[in-house]
Amino acid sequence: MKVLGINAYHGDASAALVVDGELVAAVEEERFTRVKHDTSFPLRSIRYCLEAGNASIDEIDHIALSRNPRANLLRRASFAVGSRAGRRMARDRGASLLKTLRAKATIAEGMGIRPVRLPAKVHFVEHHLAHIASAFYVSPFDQAAVLSLDGFGDMVSAMWGVGRGTKLRIHGEVGFPHSLGVFYTAFTQYLGFPKYGDEYKVMGLASYGEPEFLDDTRDVVRSRDGRGYELDLRYFRHHLDGVSMTWNGGPPELGPVWGPGMVERFGPARTSRDEPIEDRHQNIASSMQRRLEEVVLGMLRRLHERTGLEALCMAGGVALNCVVNGKIRHETGFRDLYIQPAAYDGGTSLGAAYYTYHQLLGRPRGFVMDHAYLGPEFDESACRRALDGAGIPFRRLEDRELVEAAAAALADGKILGWFQGRMEFGPRALGNRSILADPRRAEMKDVLNARIKHREPFRPFAPSILEDATGDWFEDDYPSPYMLLTYDVKKSRVDDIPAPTHVDGTGRLQTVRRDQNSLYYDLIEAFGDRTGVPVVLNTSFNENEPICCTPEEAVETFTRTRMDVLVLGNLVAERDG
Repeated sequence: MKVLGINAYHGDASAALVVDGELVAAVEEERFTRVKHDTSFPLRSIRYCLEAGNASIDEIDHIALSRNPRANLLRRASFAVGSRAGRRMARDRGASLLKTLRAKATIAEGMGIRPVRLPAKVHFVEHHLAHIASAFYVSPFDQAAVLSLDGFGDMVSAMWGVGRGTKLRIHGEVGFPHSLGVFYTAFTQYLGFPKYGDEYKVMGLASYGEPEFLDDTRDVVRSRDGRGYELDLRYFRHHLDGVSMTWNGGPPELGPVWGPGMVERFGPARTSRDEPIEDRHQNIASSMQRRLEEVVLGMLRRLHERTGLEALCMAGGVALNCVVNGKIRHETGFRDLYIQPAAYDGGTSLGAAYYTYHQLLGRPRGFVMDHAYLGPEFDESACRRALDGAGIPFRRLEDRELVEAAAAALADGKILGWFQGRMEFGPRALGNRSILADPRRAEMKDVLNARIKHREPFRPFAPSILEDATGDWFEDDYPSPYMLLTYDVKKSRVDDIPAPTHVDGTGRLQTVRRDQNSLYYDLIEAFGDRTGVPVVLNTSFNENEPICCTPEEAVETFTRTRMDVLVLGNLVAERDG
């Protein structure tokens, strides 16, 4: 049984292939097109998944898309008829929905065959059901409470319920125009970060401020006693003007969603990246982040009371807020937590496939997603060609020599490009497409930004740590394999790892087990043996672009930046001088 999941005509287009219940491949289209959050139809991703699964397109039994044009028709119609924005959005979305309905033909044409030669049955899975399925069905839990939170998908911004065995049962939802994702995006735009996906920047900025405006943000979004939330629509415009969104290939573009009420309550907006960030901006970010935490944790406490379950599975763009996630187990009653690495819209291809396989087809569960290494990999000959093509000398080392040499370079303060095995699925580099550095050096964050990353100074880098050492360095030791939880660094350890420790004394950590990534584990262990610190600073292998996919892209990044060492598989290249 082969099920192909697709996220199309939306940001972070992607594909995933499930064969007899096993996830064999998953990848975002941006990794091939080199366009961040690409909205192009994911034909390249589909081709890769078929190749990884040793399958042809006419062998696919089911195609699952993570949107349903028929979902919430009454809500769609009411908005379309009842407002100017609705009528305009209905026209704009009509073409996109028609494209969705003919997705099977688009796949066939992209694969060079006639649609009649593609026997697969097509399923349209509502957006938030795909999100929830992406977390629950690949989790280790037979039963769990489930929650999805994001901007909007199929006119819904939140959905919650319970998963048991192969079935999901939905208990409630929040519909348009109310949305925690829109709440966060509105403040992100107001603070001068207008690009799609900039919310994570404001999450980092929030730690520099104080929640001076917390009472004000409580007026902007009101909790409904843990049963959801409501926006005060005076602060927004998406319900009046509609939202200008571009999903027609290339980067997604999202028009402003905040309204004049924001200026009246919080003062002038920051309208340019060149405008300095003031204490007021930091305090607004802090207040908005704190309010998000209050609402989400309140919903989760209510969900725990209602279900009585110990385990929680979360997905949706808001589930990438690692500050909220790090507080769940201590403040809600849930003791176990699972968030898959592509919790944002890119992961809905995974969810659509598993919803079809388990909920619709009734197939039994058995697969647990315990790593994110589901993308393309390249053999040594491909790595050699990339280095030879750039005229870069290199040497080859066996695995044990490799990790010792890499650990020594890190201990000497060198910046390492680390390119190994299959590429990660999701927005985080987790040790296969990573740039690594010494966490002990307080200046390393600034050095990385000056020489390679060129990021805003308020954005932290992440620590990767051996899982069994986590409790010695952080105030919590619950595994965080996908860099989706933030913990306090033990006060006695902050001076030992200043580079990835954020201004508030926290770290957005990745815990690493040998059975998840043996080579990366061995490298961190070797670095720990040399330094007494079983931690490395880890950031994504890129420079203001999607994470590197191919050896050629890694080599190009190495030559364009001031990286010291490049490791492609077992091949090591060092910059002269």
